[in-house]
Amino acid sequence: MHRYRSHTCAALRQSDVGSQVRISGWVHRVRDHGGLLFIDLRDHYGMTQIVVDPDSPAFKTAETVRGEWVIRIDGTVKARADETVNKAMATGEIELYAQEIEILSEAKELPLPVFGEPDYPEDIRLKYRFLDLRRDTLHKNIVKRSQIISDIRNRMTQAGFGEYTTPILTASSPEGARDFLVPSRIHPGTFFALPQAPQQYKQLLMVAGFDRYFQIAPCFRDEDPRADRLPGEFYQLDLEMSFVTQEDVWDTMAPIMTSVFETFAEGKPVTKDWPRIPYDVAIRKYGSDKPDLRNPIEMQAVTEHFAGSGFKVFAGMIASNPKVEVWAIPAKTGGSRAFCDRMNAWAQGLGQPGLGYIFWKEEDGKVVGSGPLAKNIGEERTEALRVQLGLEAGDACFFVAGEPAKFYKFAGEARTKAGEDLNLVDRDRFDLCWIIDFPFYEWSDEDKKVDFAHNPFSMPQGGLEALKTQDPLSLKAYQYDAVCNGFEIASGSIRNQSPEAMVKAFELVGLSQTDVEERFGGMYRAFQYGAPPHGGCAFGIDRVVMLLLGAKNLREITLFPMNQQAQDLLMNAPSPASPKQLMELSLRVMPPMKKD
Repeated sequence: MHRYRSHTCAALRQSDVGSQVRISGWVHRVRDHGGLLFIDLRDHYGMTQIVVDPDSPAFKTAETVRGEWVIRIDGTVKARADETVNKAMATGEIELYAQEIEILSEAKELPLPVFGEPDYPEDIRLKYRFLDLRRDTLHKNIVKRSQIISDIRNRMTQAGFGEYTTPILTASSPEGARDFLVPSRIHPGTFFALPQAPQQYKQLLMVAGFDRYFQIAPCFRDEDPRADRLPGEFYQLDLEMSFVTQEDVWDTMAPIMTSVFETFAEGKPVTKDWPRIPYDVAIRKYGSDKPDLRNPIEMQAVTEHFAGSGFKVFAGMIASNPKVEVWAIPAKTGGSRAFCDRMNAWAQGLGQPGLGYIFWKEEDGKVVGSGPLAKNIGEERTEALRVQLGLEAGDACFFVAGEPAKFYKFAGEARTKAGEDLNLVDRDRFDLCWIIDFPFYEWSDEDKKVDFAHNPFSMPQGGLEALKTQDPLSLKAYQYDAVCNGFEIASGSIRNQSPEAMVKAFELVGLSQTDVEERFGGMYRAFQYGAPPHGGCAFGIDRVVMLLLGAKNLREITLFPMNQQAQDLLMNAPSPASPKQLMELSLRVMPPMKKD
């Protein structure tokens, strides 16, 4: 028999009754039932109930074992009595009568419980992550993550993609966040950067003729953490395809990711035909470029109903500024003054002047609008609003006014707030879509200049001619995001593979051809030697797993995450380098700059 086990703790069944077996694992708990000891033994695969009676040679040892000790048990498999069968356990029809117990490892008193799912301080959980990972939910989450990644790999391979690994030590790249820098010992004063994404390398692979590339790629960004983004590092399904349009990318990846979601959705509906929503439409309908389509609320422009109306606040804004619009946020079932007042108070809590509203009720067999705003604009305009928005008695609508570029985010937040508070959101489904036609450039108020809105290596719609002749802020890009339930899960584009267009695109943000050659020399040179049209995207593995598992935080689906201060409490990183290490790297640590 094997030194430690003939079976795992999840393997034994009725068919094994009478067998002599050996299992090893962690003591999940010990129960004393009037001299008869019961030990639940746990390993990676499951749990088995051990019975130790006073006549067993193992009884004396069994009396000493404690929770989380690691032990080996030899014994005989017996069937449980019908009334003691545990249908919640895979091994619930049998129990193992112990004949011999060997203590393989004792455990000190635990700094946190691993039995059950207690709400425990995060700093303790992260410092003792190896114990935290023994908890059933977290352990299952990590196993499921591995299964999801394996499924993605298989589907990508079946779709004709090859998996190629790209360098970790590379050059700095403008991916929108700070780089992690690695000093070079051999070349003092110079630094590698950890890749924010394999963007340039995967494009070079297309130039090299590899056609379809993918990688479960580690990415490193020195940015502030949040619930849906871990500090330091994350993983993405990175992919690139040659000789494709953006429609080819969508038509390839939507079925793959739909299948992944369906496999792990546990029966929840998954969007099969992903809608393709232009960025401008998403902003106007949902107030966001990552809309949660489970929320049925769609905003509409209703400016004409307030122009010249008796509601002087909106009417005056419309008359004095041609850019002003009024947007409506219809809220089915929200037609009570109490709810409308709560929404108004919520808006004021965000620093807004308020949130205008109308709610409708039935009076004498007729649907009428109520509230100060309805009185100001009159019955005819109120009815026209109701008809346009498809509202009935018991419904409400909220209104925001101004220049859309300045208020759309708040309007989107109000849409989300109303949908959630009224329980309009169908939480038991996965709604996926593509957001397309992103702006190529945006205006930077901080730098007072035009800057890239997204990926600087994207192809502008219209190519070089558009870059030369159109207002930069009017240009759209062959840029797209995948969105699920209000989370961006992927971003991609058709790439700008023309050296001339690449230089022109960077010139419009203030970089010269010399700058382009110095900063992106490898790619710039490559594009001069026969670059195929190509494009791709990258799906965030962590966010996909988080959504599929219903986790609220990425730390619940990640093995060894950092805390919110970007510290690894388990390994005590980051930590100071020794004087010898600094000397070898020709570095000196300066005191941090004082913040104003």
